[in-house]
Amino acid sequence: MKLHIKNGHLVDPANDIDAAHDLFISAGKIIAVGSAPENFVADQTIDATGLTVVPGLVDLCARLREPGYEYKATLDSELRAAVHGGVTSLVCPPDTDPVLDDSGVVGMLKQRAKARHLAHVYPLGALTLGLRGHELTEMAALTEAGCIGFSQTEHLIADTNVLLRAMQYAKTFGYTVWLRPQDAHIGIGGVAHSGPFASRLGLSGVPVMAETIALHTIFELQRATGARVHLCRISSAAGVELIRLAKREGLDVSCDVGAHHLHLSDTDIGFFDANARLSPPLRSARDRDALRLAVFDGTIDAICSDHTPVDDDEKLHPFAEASAGASGLELLLSLALKWADENHVNLAIAIARITSDPARVAGITAGALSVGSSADVCIFNPSAEWLVQGSALASQGKHTPFLNYNLPAVVHHTLVAGRVVYSRD
Repeated sequence: MKLHIKNGHLVDPANDIDAAHDLFISAGKIIAVGSAPENFVADQTIDATGLTVVPGLVDLCARLREPGYEYKATLDSELRAAVHGGVTSLVCPPDTDPVLDDSGVVGMLKQRAKARHLAHVYPLGALTLGLRGHELTEMAALTEAGCIGFSQTEHLIADTNVLLRAMQYAKTFGYTVWLRPQDAHIGIGGVAHSGPFASRLGLSGVPVMAETIALHTIFELQRATGARVHLCRISSAAGVELIRLAKREGLDVSCDVGAHHLHLSDTDIGFFDANARLSPPLRSARDRDALRLAVFDGTIDAICSDHTPVDDDEKLHPFAEASAGASGLELLLSLALKWADENHVNLAIAIARITSDPARVAGITAGALSVGSSADVCIFNPSAEWLVQGSALASQGKHTPFLNYNLPAVVHHTLVAGRVVYSRD
């Protein structure tokens, strides 16, 4: 299958391209940018006049809920949601049922995801058996099965000795440990950011020091082991500053932020809106502004969707009893561009934070339109807007704090390995 994407504005930060170029695809690969190869005859032509052509988005955190939680979402629904949002590669955490702590389970997930012929799925293996925080998993076997790193997701390790051993092992074999910086004791059970707003609402709080104490511990263990660590979903100004200092020191660390946290603060909980019940919680406006700046200056490496589909039975409860999480795959591009527009950031920087930068963090070959690379492409209209409505989302999870928002950027086409897997037309 030969495709010609013509008349589009190509933005490819990895190759420093931000100009009008045609794209030529054959056998699932990009074979030319700009001028057509000799004797090239397209089987299909996509006219991208007025549209922007970028690498397929790379998302560092998307829960697909399968296996085990199919009542919340399935591979079919969530991978379809991914391509609707222009996401062609995604990292999924190990908190499935069964947990991704066994190579057979990982292999099954990879095989079932591949059979959908939609987005590429890169699993994280569990750092400890059953995510219980006691015994380390067989990281070598999980890596061989397709895991790109190891995580505890929201299941925190209380015993620092276990985390030390995990980081020592990871360093020895060159694995990356993905950690959510949250103290295992402080703030446990909290549902909102500790501050005046939570106090007025009578909600239990999660203080910023729950994040900063965890960061201090992680950095001390890094200094002792030399392990590579990726920090997931940074949420505070104080946390950003610690990471900034750690990077200046030369620690091998990267980090991401959830797209929701670039736009919302604790006051967006409003009158106990459970759609704004997230983990980590939405923090103060000052924290939000610090996160925005840190994405711009590169302290925060990538923006992720933190896609966590939740069903009605778990979301339609009083705020403190509702499950944390929101759907985000279909909103990632729009929220990244909204951040860029509101902060006067160049489009190429915004695209980098959701393509080439997360691909680098994950250590995968994606997020670029290089000749010879897989033809994973997102084509969108940057001038159009769309109204976020739960009923219109492809994801089985219909809950997001951005319901009824008008957001920028409408995806017209998504290609994965040269196949058109989504088309708005």
